[in-house]
Amino acid sequence: MTSASPSEHHDQNEPVETMWEGKFIAAKRRGKWEYVSRTRGIKAAVILAVHDGHALLVEQFRVPLGKPAIELPAGLIGDNGEEEDPLAAAGRELEEETGYRAGRLENLGEFYSSPGMVSESFTLVQAHDLEKVGDGGGVEGENITVHRVALDNLKEFLQQKRRSGCAIDVRLLMLPTMVSFSD
Repeated sequence: MTSASPSEHHDQNEPVETMWEGKFIAAKRRGKWEYVSRTRGIKAAVILAVHDGHALLVEQFRVPLGKPAIELPAGLIGDNGEEEDPLAAAGRELEEETGYRAGRLENLGEFYSSPGMVSESFTLVQAHDLEKVGDGGGVEGENITVHRVALDNLKEFLQQKRRSGCAIDVRLLMLPTMVSFSD
């Protein structure tokens, strides 16, 4: 199977039309494709934090899903309008959400979570040398629950959370692979 040449991607040369724009997201169309993008070009940092054989996960209510979700800690880069380094944002978000501070942060690359529908990318960051410095829980109004889950119990934990009505972030399926890949 061969990949298509750029001239075969018919919609790539079509103009981008903004169909609707709010404060944080915009619905756009390019040719036959409709997709969502963040306004202001903001990106996200997602943090892989494993400490003593345990993954740090967060649980918070997600309005688009109408239920709580189990996720890797994450947050926006430069969400206050300032320029921010992805590693600095990851460190800040990790501490706010989980109460753990990383001694070292490693950039594992840029990834896209749903490229057929959303243009947003995220930087995957691995946190090393973790130290508990607080309770976590996020900033005011986030109401984040921190879970420290043994990697060898991850499957059972996620099954129990799914049965209790939580959504599960697809990135958690790759957690054991990501940990062994990055070590």
